[in-house]
Amino acid sequence: MLEELTIDSLGVIDAACLELGGGLNVVTGETGAGKTMVVTALGLLLGERADTSVVREGASRARVQGTLRLSAGSKVRALAAETGADVEDGSLILSRIVSSSGRAKAVAGGAGIPVGTLAKLCSELVVIHGQSDQQLLLAPAHQRQALDAFGGKPHLTVLDSYCQTFHELRTVSADLAAVQSRGRERAQEADLLRLGLTEIRAADLQPDEDEKLRAEELRLGNADSLRRAADDARCALSADEPDVAGHDALGLVAAARKSLESQRDNDPKLAQLCDDLAAASYALVDVAADLASYVSNLDSDPQRLAWVQDRRAALAVLTRKYGDTVTEVLDWADTASARLLELGDDDTLVAGLRARRDDLCAQLADLGRELSRRRRELAVELSRRVTDELTRLAMPDADFRVEVTALTEPGAHGLDDVAFLFAAHPGSQPRPIQKGASGGELSRVMLALEVCLAGTQPVPTMIFDEIDAGVGGKAAVEVGRRLARLARNVQVIVVTHLPQVAAFADQHYAVVKSSDGSVTSSGVTRLDDEGRRRELSRMLAGLEDSDSALAHADELVDLARIERCS
Repeated sequence: MLEELTIDSLGVIDAACLELGGGLNVVTGETGAGKTMVVTALGLLLGERADTSVVREGASRARVQGTLRLSAGSKVRALAAETGADVEDGSLILSRIVSSSGRAKAVAGGAGIPVGTLAKLCSELVVIHGQSDQQLLLAPAHQRQALDAFGGKPHLTVLDSYCQTFHELRTVSADLAAVQSRGRERAQEADLLRLGLTEIRAADLQPDEDEKLRAEELRLGNADSLRRAADDARCALSADEPDVAGHDALGLVAAARKSLESQRDNDPKLAQLCDDLAAASYALVDVAADLASYVSNLDSDPQRLAWVQDRRAALAVLTRKYGDTVTEVLDWADTASARLLELGDDDTLVAGLRARRDDLCAQLADLGRELSRRRRELAVELSRRVTDELTRLAMPDADFRVEVTALTEPGAHGLDDVAFLFAAHPGSQPRPIQKGASGGELSRVMLALEVCLAGTQPVPTMIFDEIDAGVGGKAAVEVGRRLARLARNVQVIVVTHLPQVAAFADQHYAVVKSSDGSVTSSGVTRLDDEGRRRELSRMLAGLEDSDSALAHADELVDLARIERCS
């Protein structure tokens, strides 16, 4: 339930706070006073699109905040927890800020959230029925949706199963058609894959072979230079000629070590340095031996070099076609082999797709028949209820019918077409509602539908925005009676211009317009009993202090009180 609504700098409303209660909450006010801004505020709170034009002139931003009371088992508690929102003492505080620069912000329980998440949270708690919804119900698609919504969760579960099966059938049918129509292309693709695999297998590639061959070609092509460099280094470490010995690296290190040996016992640090020279001498001996072995084993085989160069040229042909490296070429071969198996298994694939398609067709037919049966039953019940509501709305001869006709082929939402038909007088043939109802009749038909469909919405708060337009007199009293009865089970918020509706309010709020000569602003006031009498008098006769209007207002309030107690 929506407990409180705070509005700041929204349109003509400078600042307002509505402390809402259970039952029927009514908002009234003169034309232009800002009743629409109350609905706009509720829409922003429920995640509707923000427009900078709603920011009050001269203000930097508009702000709407609402406090929602959550029941213990409400799904919104879990949704709020997922978004990081805090629910304190069973209340969730939501706010929406729209800046004049166009930036918007949504907050739930102290946590910033996307506007879409705000809409998702509120969709479980509040639903708005407005004049735009009435116009939507004139469209055939929305008439079908309204009938399906009237069926509630059991019916919607069948519809959801049908829709899922329908879309899966379309996917499977498209896959089957693609496989069958692309047979030639698939055969050509298979031939190209076989050609590539034959070429790669003939080359007998080894992992990382290209890198190994590149290194070997570099070594074989520079064998003489490598040998000279290694031999010169070895001689510098350990000379072969007697006259040079003692001046090579090993000899010089040995001389240095000998100089230290005589004094090593006199200083531990010097002894350590002497040991370091010994270790260096051993290391130089090892390096010299390794260089000698490298020189003796270095091969400068021209025939091997020619073979390596030819092999690298052959690999280059493959890497130009199938990958930048031998590893990538081998990966391509693995992928091509798997794809070749798929292409070679067309018959099995086609048979599997056909079997799945036939199974889905059977499922769709069963679900479609069940959906149609349910819709026809729902159509009878909805027709009866709406016609009964129209009788109470001073249209005793009206005939409202929901017509369900079979489509020529299954559609995305079932096997049926749904149309709302209406006849205002006895003996007249029911026609599509958009053609068979005048403006005033259409308003009452739409209201009757809203009242009947509102009961299918599993939400604790319902908002009605001037859906009583075009209604007056006795019918207006019945509108108030219908909304009051609906408010026995859920919280109802109504923006209305009808005193007959306002008289049934459990809480009555008036949007009051004031002006200081240059700036016009509106505020929202909760009316006490005397305030209600004066507001109803104004709505009835345009005169707040007219004795006859006040008497009529008292009469309406007494009538409403009797109705609420009945």
